[in-house]
Order: sequence, then C-alpha cells, then structure tokens
Amino acid sequence: MRWSTEDFDLDFALEADAPVSLRSFTPAGASGPTAATPPLVEVQVLGHGRFPGSHRYSCTTVGARLRYTGHDLADGTLRLHQADPATGLHTTSVFAPSDGAVRTWTVLRAGDHAVTVQAVTSLVLGTFVNETTAVDDLDVLWGDNDWVAESRWHRAPLREVGLPAMDPAVHHHMNRARMAVTTRSSWSTGERLPTGLISGPDTALAFQIEHNGAWHWEIGEDRTGASLALLGPTDAEHQWSTDLAPGATFTSVPVAVTLARHPDDPVGAALAGLTAHRRALTAASGTAGLAGPLPVVYNDYMNTLMGDPTAAKVLPLAEAAAKAGADHYCIDAGWYDDDAGGWWDAVGAWEPSASRFPDGLGAVLDRIRDLGLVPGIWLEPEVVGVRSPLADALPADAFFQRGGHRVVEHGRYQLDLRHPAARAHLDAVVDRLVGMGVGFFKLDYNIMPGPGTDTGGLAPGAGLLEHCRAYLDWLDGVLARHPGLLVENCASGGMRADYATLSRLHLQSTSDQQDPLLYPAIAAATPASILPEQAGHWGYAQPEMSAEESAFTLVAGLTGRLYLSGHLARMDEEQLALVATAVAAHRELLPHTAAAVPSWPLGLDHRGPWQAFALHTADTAVVTVWRLPGAPAALELPLPALRGHHLTCDQVFPAPGTPGMGEWNRTWNAADGVLHIATDVPAPTARVLRLTKASQAEASQTKPPQDTAS
Repeated sequence: MRWSTEDFDLDFALEADAPVSLRSFTPAGASGPTAATPPLVEVQVLGHGRFPGSHRYSCTTVGARLRYTGHDLADGTLRLHQADPATGLHTTSVFAPSDGAVRTWTVLRAGDHAVTVQAVTSLVLGTFVNETTAVDDLDVLWGDNDWVAESRWHRAPLREVGLPAMDPAVHHHMNRARMAVTTRSSWSTGERLPTGLISGPDTALAFQIEHNGAWHWEIGEDRTGASLALLGPTDAEHQWSTDLAPGATFTSVPVAVTLARHPDDPVGAALAGLTAHRRALTAASGTAGLAGPLPVVYNDYMNTLMGDPTAAKVLPLAEAAAKAGADHYCIDAGWYDDDAGGWWDAVGAWEPSASRFPDGLGAVLDRIRDLGLVPGIWLEPEVVGVRSPLADALPADAFFQRGGHRVVEHGRYQLDLRHPAARAHLDAVVDRLVGMGVGFFKLDYNIMPGPGTDTGGLAPGAGLLEHCRAYLDWLDGVLARHPGLLVENCASGGMRADYATLSRLHLQSTSDQQDPLLYPAIAAATPASILPEQAGHWGYAQPEMSAEESAFTLVAGLTGRLYLSGHLARMDEEQLALVATAVAAHRELLPHTAAAVPSWPLGLDHRGPWQAFALHTADTAVVTVWRLPGAPAALELPLPALRGHHLTCDQVFPAPGTPGMGEWNRTWNAADGVLHIATDVPAPTARVLRLTKASQAEASQTKPPQDTAS
C-alpha cells in the first residue's frame, strides 16, 4: 500500500503472514530503495518479551505476531490497524502529513485481556539512504547536550559507534548490537538532543522525538540492513510500564521523520525539512504567535544581576534597555527573596520581596511600562522548596513520591501537575502576576526528580509521563486564558528544549554559558534542533569590553533571537549605541531569520577556532562567522547552495566604519562557491554578513572585492 503526502511517498508491506512494515520512504515521485525492514510497530509486553534474546526494541515477540486488520484515511491522516491474536492487543499507527516531514505515533488498545506494556515504538523504519540500507557506508549524527555545553554534535560511521561487523550467515543470528541514544527523567534534553540523522553520500534521514520527558532511539542491524526505532520512555531505560485493562488505550509520544537527497549537503537538506516541520507545529498550535512580531527581550540575569534584583538596580537597567531598543524587560530570579540570598530551598509562594522593592513590585512594573517596555518575571513553577510554607499547605500527593516518601532534589520538591491542587496553585500565581501587569514569563526548571513518581500505583516512569503531559496541558490553559502573553522556555539553559514544549512557547533559552568565547559553538549548532527564530542567544556586552568584544557577544543573537543582558546602565553613549545598532540589525534580519533554513559551511560537527553557520532563503544567505583565539587569519567558507551565482556581500553587523572595529576582507568565488575571508583583527572577533544574489545588471558591473566578486 502506498500513502503519499505532498513531500513523500511511503510504501507499506501488508502480508497475511507477517506484520506490517514500511518498505520504502522516498521524496514524492522519486524512486528509491526498498527493504525488508522489521515490523512497523514493536511492543514489549510482560510475559512475552523478545525473540531472540536481545536488548534491542526491533525484535519483540508481540511485534512479530501483529497482523494487518485494516486502515482508514481522514483529513490526509493515515491510520493503519494491526492486532496480535495471542494477547488481543490492537495497535494503530497514525501518520500525519506536515510541511517537510511526516509525523507519527502509535495507539495501543487492549483486547479482552489486560496487558502490561514495557515499551512501544512510535515508529520503526529502515534507514533508506542507499540501495541496501547496509551499515558499512552509513554515518550517524547525534547531539550531546549538557549544562553550558549544549548542542555538541558528532558524526561517525555506524560501524564505529555501536554496530560492529559480523557474519549473520555463519552465526545464523542477527546482530544484537545497537547504537542507542537516551535521555532520562524530566530534562528531555539534559543529556542528548531528541534530533538525529543517518546519512549516506547524497541522502540523509532526519528525525526528532517530540516529548518533554524521557525518550530513547536506537539503530540496529539484521540480515536485511539497518533500521531505526524511535520510542518514548521504556521499562529498561526509564522504569516505565503501563497496565492496560481490557479496552484501555495508551498513546505513544509523537515523532517526526524526513528524508532528503542533495549532492552537496544531504544533512542540511534533511534538517531543512525538520525546520519546515517545526514551523508547521508552531503555526498549528495557535499559541506561539511566531508569525507576528518577534520582540527583543532584555533579561537582567546573565553576567549582570545574577539573581539579585532590587528596584534600585532594575530601574536604571530598564531605562538603558529601552534606549537600546528592547521591547520587554524580564526581572530574573530573586524578585521574591527576603532571605538575603537563601531563597533556593524556600521558593514556591512566589510573592514579591518587600525589602527588594520598598514601594512594591507593582511600582517597578509600572515604571517599566512607562518606559515603553513590557514587564516580565522569572518563574520556576514546578518546584517547591523544602522550607517553603507551600510544602505543608499542599496535599502530599500533589508532589512526586516514591514508596510513600516525597522525592527531594537539590532542596526542592517536584509538583505533580496531575493533581488539581498543584495546578490550581500555579494558575493562581500566574493569574496574580498577569493581573499586576506581567506580560512575559521566563519559565525555568532546575531539577531532575529521578525516574518519576509512583503516586497512584503507577511505575515511576509512567507517573513522570503523565506529569509531563499534564504540564503541557497546564501551559495550554495559561496561554488560552492570557493570549497576549509571551513565554520563554528555560530549564537551566537548554535542558528541556523539545518540540512538545516549543510547539507552544515563543522563545527558548539556548544556554547558561557565561563565557562569551564558549558561546559561538552553541549558537552555531543550535538551529539543527531549534528554530532560529526561537533560539534565544544571550548578548551580554559590558562597559569594560572593547568594541570588538562587545560585538562578539552580540553577534550570536542577531541571527537567532537576541536575548539582551549586560550592564547597559553603566555604558557610555558610544557603547550603548553599539548595542542599539545590534538591536536594529537584529530587527532588520528577523523576517529573513523566520523564513530561512540553516546550513553549516564548516560542518555541523565542526570543532575549531573558526565557527560559522548560515541561514538561506531563495535569494539571500545571512552568514554568522566567529574568529576565536588561535584561529588563522584566513578562512575559506564553502557555500555550495550559492555556487555559480554572482553575489553582493554586505556586512550587517557591526556596521562598516563603527569606531573600534577592524576590517574583514571578503572575496566570493562563484565558480567554486567559496567565500574567502581574511582579517588581521585580533580574536575574538565576529561578523554577520549578508550575501544576496545579484541581478544580471549588477553582476555585469565591476565592484570592489569586499563587496562582490565572481
């Protein structure tokens, strides 16, 4: 059976004596490889297990017994039904079209007998990047993601990272090995990114798991080639299982997959498909509002007040932020602290500090509004400190528990948003602050409460999954009640940057990184997993910095979302003017950023003293380039998408002639598609360049090498 979307053709094998499998996945109208892949759905059920014995999820006994029972098609969405005659378990694979990708998940329904499910795939498919799906010529790309070290991408041959070569004909057995990537607990990106790729020479398959909790993906190999399994939480990795009573259902976490062919950059082409899909998700949610203006937020935390706000400190910063052109001012952590900095394990009530704001927080919010800024507040809604009065005021089962004891992490309890008292408390906090005039929330989250909660008799991972879904439902309720509200997603920087959450929210903090020299690598790689128009990169220029150093810290945000900080109130006019110029350049670029797709001229997994990434539309590429200490004076930047075109090249930021700025010389080689950059400006230094395809008349004119070349 073939099911087609505007972008893709999917061929399924429907056989009387075998489970359904996805045999082919190609761009629409294109021929491509087919494969005898594992079952489309794998389900590990207690008492049935796997065969043969393995730790992989592409060899479950129930998955092998599933048989096709029918399908239906409604509103372009395919639902493909199967059943297991032994357990009576029914599965429905849902395939929904999206811009640039296919979104899919699995629905389980128990038959006449109860079952305990220990794992269920959202999708199993072949790699489909070559004619045999063989492992030998495949690379895998994955991203490590740790606090202040986010978006560290790696690329390696599959044979080197988990799938050693063996001879299945000799052993009469498939390869049991796997290349597995897992994130645990409630930081969905606390260890790894939920985005990955499998790439061949000219074709790449890209995918993402859209869940704000624990997940797992793995690549395995059998006699017919390599396959990919995408899952949410599992029993072995996350202490997750669910008991389905007769007739009960369970829905797995959604995932998205895309495939692209490109002679020069299949990885970039596949990630362009995920970029389009992410934009479709944010548009479909109706809450993110990314199609409208994208405001500039000043936040007083990073390298500035660092959680110590007072009225006397905030108001001068707000005045300077308004002069620089910001739209919002966010008062970060500490606004509730009457305990001289000892607030960490006492939070939860979220009442303004009287000592920090002698005339009341409301007076400060009013003054921020008078300056033409929308006031914002930092909030960590899901936690209650062990010394907080809320710890005793709320019911015990409004918190995560294990074995009758509350889960404690870093001096905090974790609220369980399945409980109406927990949700009512948070609704009251948000509604009260919005009533005071707050129009922006930075929602932080700084703990990982282990595998979950067993309240209600659930496995801990099942309790966590239900809480994660309840958190999303709570967000939906907040945005429905306050449709004009702008909300930032933050969890110790970028520890929960998934598209279950980001499909709803406006802005994602990309890191807590305080060293400006370590930020470029994060900023350059982030668009592989986060929309550039949602990626909030800190720009914390300081009065003690040189002009080049200030520009270096600001550049990261210009082609993402510029998230301003820094002691602007202590700057002289020239220094503040540079920040204002950055804000103006950012505004000019935002329409391009919100429509462009990313590429990585030096490679997504590049590590080196030069860093770069580009954002492309049909006629324009905006390229951000950083020169770090130790970099040579010259760089050749391949831009194959622009090969053969005459270009004009202008420097967007800093503006040419800015005091204290040196020269970057640029020459475009159209035949090779390479931008040559040379500068003797001491590192650190950075520039944002715009390359625009020239008209025929412009291309025929002679221009200086720094402006155009052919």
